Amino acid sequence: MSVSEIYAQNDAIGLAGLVDSGEVSASGLLDAALARVAAWNPKLNAVVHIQEDVARAKIAEGLPKGPFAGVPFLIKDLGCEAVDFPTNNGSRLCAGMRWSYDSTLFTRMQVTGLNTFGRTTSPEFGIGPVTEAGVYGAPTRNPWNLNHTSGGSSGGSGAAVAAGIVPAAHGSDGGGSVRIPASSCGLVGFKPTRARLPCGPGSGEGWGGMAIDGFLTRSLRDTAVLLDATAGPELGAPYAAPVMEESFAQAMAHDPGQLRIRYTTTSYTGTPLHPDCVEGVEQAAKLMEDLGHVVDPWSPEETLDVPAMMQAWTKIVACGTAGRVAKILGDTRLTEDMVDGVTFGAVEYAKGVSGADYLAALGEIHAFGRRMAHAFDDCDILLSPTLAQPPCEIGYLKPDNADFLDYRNGPGGVFDYSPFTAIFNASGQPAVSLPLHWSAEGLPVGIHFAAPFGLDAELMSLCGQIERAAPWHEKQMEVIRRGA
Repeated sequence: MSVSEIYAQNDAIGLAGLVDSGEVSASGLLDAALARVAAWNPKLNAVVHIQEDVARAKIAEGLPKGPFAGVPFLIKDLGCEAVDFPTNNGSRLCAGMRWSYDSTLFTRMQVTGLNTFGRTTSPEFGIGPVTEAGVYGAPTRNPWNLNHTSGGSSGGSGAAVAAGIVPAAHGSDGGGSVRIPASSCGLVGFKPTRARLPCGPGSGEGWGGMAIDGFLTRSLRDTAVLLDATAGPELGAPYAAPVMEESFAQAMAHDPGQLRIRYTTTSYTGTPLHPDCVEGVEQAAKLMEDLGHVVDPWSPEETLDVPAMMQAWTKIVACGTAGRVAKILGDTRLTEDMVDGVTFGAVEYAKGVSGADYLAALGEIHAFGRRMAHAFDDCDILLSPTLAQPPCEIGYLKPDNADFLDYRNGPGGVFDYSPFTAIFNASGQPAVSLPLHWSAEGLPVGIHFAAPFGLDAELMSLCGQIERAAPWHEKQMEVIRRGA
């Protein structure tokens, strides 16, 4: 079997084991990764800022002997500060900028032996569930169907992993930005409990504590080991997640006890979903029953007040975006031609949000977190689709709408398309998208599981049980074997 075939068929843990045994080399794996970039990227537009010389130099000096030693890796072109890797942050305002330091998260990832060689595309400053930022010149496409989005904001990572360019990639999630591309590309996307992963030293929290980093992977064990390697308190951080009683890898290796699972086939506000998403949830609910769990349908009470949370979320994200733009521009005035329409709209919208309004929005997010905590009073897991429909066509949510409120909350907007994921950014609770269903047209449909705050291990244990009962590897290999 050729190195290229070995590379395509194995997850990151498997490849690292082959490097350790001497069956393949880190150089050979990097060659395979770059060959797949050359084959796929002209169609996907997913990988940017390739730094082959950096990756070759790391091999020459000796990669750390961690669980992923020698495995090619990509980091998102948003945050994840790294001296060796220039960034656009998805924006023409930042095109080619360099960081002067490495983030805590990047440092922890590098200790595992990952061989980072580039970045993956993102919407401008992470706004939106699609990746069509103007700085990249073209949208990022889905390897399952090039007419459809790979999701956002970690859309480049989702496309790169689904196509087999890398077995795993870095992402981040402020409103579903790991779980949305996982759903769109047929991958695992796990959002840990708030503050489980570090976000310093550049910031104490993102978007009022709603944003957190994560990973896009094909296998659950890659996600578990990556989380174990990067999770943990950070010196000087404003707060930390509750201590886990076992590691992610330990948790995924055993079944959970019998769980009480509640599922919904509408949004949390009662809006109908695409039939393919309903079918995916019903099949997942049946699987949960077959695994011995107690499963019942669920309709959220109006007192949960998801619309109030979404309005608050929109204000916080708009202000965060405006602050970031102001820091970049200094005394320079922002004009519409400098950024994508949605970004300009966010900055304009933020002008109408006072300091008191912003604090009230934070208060609403915290209050919503308490309401969501009580949603688990009589259950252990909430089950839904990850998105309200299969991955949309390119251009459906193109970031050219300068009416930020309409783009986010209006009919056919972001929250209609993705009504589930931001809920758990606001609450801080752990949630995951698993590749359990495909639409009638062959598009991935992720299934979403969420657990109470701090119970990441319990959620990971359920994920392990699901992967063993309904493995998805062979389905993922369809697009990888098909090639570019």
